[in-house]
Amino acid sequence: MHGAGQALLRDCDCVVPVPLHPWRRLRRGFNQARDLAERLDRPVADALWRIRATPSQMALHADARRTNLRGAFMLSPLATIDGRIVTLVDDVRTTGATLDECAKVLLRGGAREVRALTIAIA
Repeated sequence: MHGAGQALLRDCDCVVPVPLHPWRRLRRGFNQARDLAERLDRPVADALWRIRATPSQMALHADARRTNLRGAFMLSPLATIDGRIVTLVDDVRTTGATLDECAKVLLRGGAREVRALTIAIA
């Protein structure tokens, strides 16, 4: 992931992992996106909070995925991303709905540019 994502990471200010809802994080015991982000040799910023639990995206088609995620994320009040280039990190991209929703929140929160890096594309 680090090697394949060099162009996305080279001049970014930080990487932002896609967050899990706190209950899902507690049940799973880890956030795979954060684990990946920590290995990218860039500062990790927990700039997003998942504020609404959503059903699994796996069985949903593209439009339903977008609807499912609407309003699920917010910018952390502790985030310092104004004017920064951020690379959003997640494990798998299927339709891109999660990455799109997260990018909207980051851009509204002041990020200059949002890039996306995943380990797999389904």
